[in-house]
Amino acid sequence: MHLMTSATTRNLCIFLSYLSQLPSSKSKQQNLDIVMASYGPRLVVPIDVKKKPWEQKLPLHNRWHPDIPPVAEVTVGDVFRVEMVDFSGGGITKEYTAEDIKHANPSIVHYLSGPIRVLDKDGTPAKPGDLLAVEICNLGPLPGDEWGFTATFDRENGGGFLTDHFPCATKAIWYFEGIYAYSPQIPGVRFPGLTHPGIVGTAPSMELLNIWNERERELEENGLNSMKLCEVLHQRPLANLPSTKGCVLGGIKEGTPEWEKIALEAARTIPGRENGGNCDIKNLSSGSKIYLPVFIEGANLSTGDMHFSQGDGEISFCGAIEMSGFLELKCEIIRDGMKEYLTPMGPTPLHVNPIFEIGPVEPRFSEWLVFEGISVDESGKQHYLDATVAYKRAVLNAIDYLSKFGYSKEQSYLLLSCCPCEGRISGIVDSPNAIATLAIPTAIFDQDIRPRANKVPVGPRIVRKPDVLKCTYDGNLATTRNLSSAT
Repeated sequence: MHLMTSATTRNLCIFLSYLSQLPSSKSKQQNLDIVMASYGPRLVVPIDVKKKPWEQKLPLHNRWHPDIPPVAEVTVGDVFRVEMVDFSGGGITKEYTAEDIKHANPSIVHYLSGPIRVLDKDGTPAKPGDLLAVEICNLGPLPGDEWGFTATFDRENGGGFLTDHFPCATKAIWYFEGIYAYSPQIPGVRFPGLTHPGIVGTAPSMELLNIWNERERELEENGLNSMKLCEVLHQRPLANLPSTKGCVLGGIKEGTPEWEKIALEAARTIPGRENGGNCDIKNLSSGSKIYLPVFIEGANLSTGDMHFSQGDGEISFCGAIEMSGFLELKCEIIRDGMKEYLTPMGPTPLHVNPIFEIGPVEPRFSEWLVFEGISVDESGKQHYLDATVAYKRAVLNAIDYLSKFGYSKEQSYLLLSCCPCEGRISGIVDSPNAIATLAIPTAIFDQDIRPRANKVPVGPRIVRKPDVLKCTYDGNLATTRNLSSAT
């Protein structure tokens, strides 16, 4: 809601009174629409959650390419509203089953709203080399669709950070009560969400797109041929290269020669890159400002993958509280801002990354329980300053600890993926061990989870049922177990 001074309010009332005297009801309504539009954001990308991504009034897209045509145009300083589907495009339902997760295709994801062309006050578009400052003025779930989900993909179908420990597809449904979320599948927990878009990005130039495809293809063809990452993590695909399968290119009609050409070039949306994209940074919330590099004329801003809440790392992969939602945005163009403020970390001036300001609105927690991890894996093997191994160890320590308070390990895994926990690389210089930490706000639980002298509570009263929705694992890949754990 916009605050108006008493003078502004008085003038608006006088004008509305004048409009009420107009003889034509049609003219009256048109003028009322014009007046009221000046006091609210303009909807530039509408969404109907009952329709598929390719059936929307303005077509969505799930690839990055400079030739995907913009669906809307905005001017700097204007507040505008963008609506979006959840990352799956409605493929995951709120039915109490995990079968939709088990058989989902995690590589056909991130249906984005946009692209949106950005102009300055004189009508001149953003230019390559500029910075596009995108301020998040407001955001939330789409009205009437106030629910979300957190899940783990089957190990044979996408997996996740701990997929060698949790190979089954699982799902939890979350319902929203204002700023709070709760799940019937993870009882005894309620927390405020730090709502944010997982993806905000600009379109790449062809030069940058070619850089992406060449380096990711090199990794795919010549990367370490192993089922392990850092020797301890089950390996997902090294890269997701351009593919026509499931490709949606906005206003470019499928089956045309243009579509075929672009589909074989367009980059997948799964990783974050120089243009921003799928960075899944939970602090990009209300009041944040993102400074994005501009690579093509107009910038062609796109956004999607709305999250009601997420923990640092989004460890279960499908790990935030995924939802449909809206953003209300305002843009500014900083001419030649890339050269002024971003230093390339690579062989070309295009090898830059966005910067952002954290907004002033976020949940406040005063007490945290923090779990440490070091770069020693489950077999006891020492790794040299490996922050990934250390973070895995911190998360496993937290999961095992929470199981002492009645939670299944699957419940804890999904919870740590989507609650507002804080992950840190706390030490990266003291060889041979990197130190990672995971901090959990204790106030989200309905019981005291801190260690204390009279031991943890035991008995049926603290068993948290029902459990998460779960499928069987039917694959043949070996799983990793804690060799010293009794369970």
